[in-house]
Amino acid sequence: MYAIVKAGGRQYRVEEGDSLLVDRMRAEEGTKVELKPVLFRDDEPILDADGLAKVKVEAVVQGHERGKKIHVLKFKPKRGYKRRMGHRSELTRLQISEIKLMSRKRDTAAAEEARHRA
Repeated sequence: MYAIVKAGGRQYRVEEGDSLLVDRMRAEEGTKVELKPVLFRDDEPILDADGLAKVKVEAVVQGHERGKKIHVLKFKPKRGYKRRMGHRSELTRLQISEIKLMSRKRDTAAAEEARHRA
């Protein structure tokens, strides 16, 4: 059983117990975060919005990290032009704690509240 979830504008394939790095989230360490599923696969794939409303993907924030430094170099030969820049991404490590298909559709008010918390 796995799900494809959307976090920080990117999509990730996750299973229970997986650990993944996503773009920095505002949640504090130890907080439970609910991720938005795009696809759920158990026996057969679920893609429609009604079916995905029944899927719950929970993750726990393990910590905040900084990514590997990337060096960018601009250079134009014979002109004496050189520019060097660096970039280091701010990341959040998530531990997938639970992926489950609920038997009935979730309350829309509770879903809206969960979406605003994430």
